[in-house]
Amino acid sequence: MNQVVITGTGLYTPEHSIDNDALVASFNAWVDAENERRQRAGNEQRLAHSSSDFIVKASGIHSRHVLDAAGILDPERMRPRLRERDNDEPSIQCEMGARAAREALEYAGVEAGEIDLVIVGCSNLERPYPALAVELQAELGAGGYAFDMNVACSSATFAIETAANAIRAGSASRALVVNPEICSAHLNFRDRDSHFIFGDACTAIVLERDDLATATQRFEVLGTRLVTRFSNAIRNNAGFLNRVTDTDPLAEDKLFVQEGRRVFKEVCPMVATLIRDHLQSLGLGGDDLARMWLHQANRHMNDLIARRVLGRDPDEHEAPVILDRYANTSSAGSIIAFHLHRDDLAAGDSGVICSFGAGYSAGSVVVRRV
Repeated sequence: MNQVVITGTGLYTPEHSIDNDALVASFNAWVDAENERRQRAGNEQRLAHSSSDFIVKASGIHSRHVLDAAGILDPERMRPRLRERDNDEPSIQCEMGARAAREALEYAGVEAGEIDLVIVGCSNLERPYPALAVELQAELGAGGYAFDMNVACSSATFAIETAANAIRAGSASRALVVNPEICSAHLNFRDRDSHFIFGDACTAIVLERDDLATATQRFEVLGTRLVTRFSNAIRNNAGFLNRVTDTDPLAEDKLFVQEGRRVFKEVCPMVATLIRDHLQSLGLGGDDLARMWLHQANRHMNDLIARRVLGRDPDEHEAPVILDRYANTSSAGSIIAFHLHRDDLAAGDSGVICSFGAGYSAGSVVVRRV
């Protein structure tokens, strides 16, 4: 069975950024207008303002990158404004993916034509078909085969396991995993409890057979483990059946909705158990981890999971945080953390990449710096 290594990563960060103050100003302007409308209509129910302090206390988020800030901050619109592209143009997620992928390929010292498996994994694909992965494969000039997958926020780790298994089994030699997340497009910016949660980004990872890799920095994939458990606590009901069930495509349940407290109570122990059991199966424990690159959804969730795995409070180097400036970028979050916080590890250091989210789903990838 072939040994698998991660040899390169890439990151595309949109140029627009929205801090909490700007987001709150837009939200509160809409609340004031909506409350006036309700008063005129005789509706006594009033909406509450948001605040930057509330956002930071609830999530640890201070700002987020987005593809379009103007549409989001317009109280009359409160969603991104993205141009519809001609079918012969590269799609927006393909464009994002290509930018992240080229950085990852350069880092790995691999030509696109040497890739024989491309997986695009993300929470929301802009179309059902043709597959974004096949479009990206053509855009890059990669070989082999390509396909899309969706396991919500866990899509990156699920795709890494799929790619690693293909390399281990010999059906692929080099794989590219890409996670183009446009989370701002599925977020209800008029919901006080969630209007601040998401940002946009795209990540890419190159995995190779160890005997083919030439990169000086590489991470051996010691093992992967996945878990799923059905829950309605995080949901998005947008889909092609909306038009035949005569439901409003802009209805609130067609966007991101969650029961935050329930998610916290149910997901944190599930993820901590997954990581501990996975480490134990590899003959490792929390004390053997030099780094935990966790899903960047909520600072309190990450702190609790790390504490349960390590048996103590983590320091900022052991469980790096990037959601303060990126917010929740769904499947890209843990990979952004890995991309930005891995170069200082020494040979022999071990770490875990872990993402978790709707489904419920969670994936653990344990790596060791070679």
